[in-house]
Amino acid sequence: MLNCAVLMGRLVADPELRTTPNGISVTTFRIAVDRSYVRQGEERQADFIDIVAWRQTADFVTRYFRKGSMIAVQGSIQTRSYEDKMGNKRTAVEVVADNVSFCGSKAESGTAGAARPAAAPAAPAASFSTGGMGDFESIEDDDDSLPF
Repeated sequence: MLNCAVLMGRLVADPELRTTPNGISVTTFRIAVDRSYVRQGEERQADFIDIVAWRQTADFVTRYFRKGSMIAVQGSIQTRSYEDKMGNKRTAVEVVADNVSFCGSKAESGTAGAARPAAAPAAPAASFSTGGMGDFESIEDDDDSLPF
């Protein structure tokens, strides 16, 4: 059997970290996922999907994502039954996140507005070459020793 959900969307509210009585971190949040098909003359529609993240994944989401952040979620679909305040039986459908990833621009991917851990200073940006010809040296192929 296969139960795999992969979604990309924007958080509709800030996620809040909670802890179970056993000390396990959990967060629930909702993402808006745009539908791929748009009828001519109509606005794009979105589906609102409930997500549950546990343990380190919950800690990661609450630390680096805020309302409006673009997020990619990989997990499985789960259903659960419960009774509402009026005594009616309800069924909740949600995605239990196994992995979450940044997928927006760097400015909106958690560095803007999110608290950076005090113990982890910002790493310097990697230095990359612009690819000028001075970066490469010529290989003389007089003896045909190259395999290609």
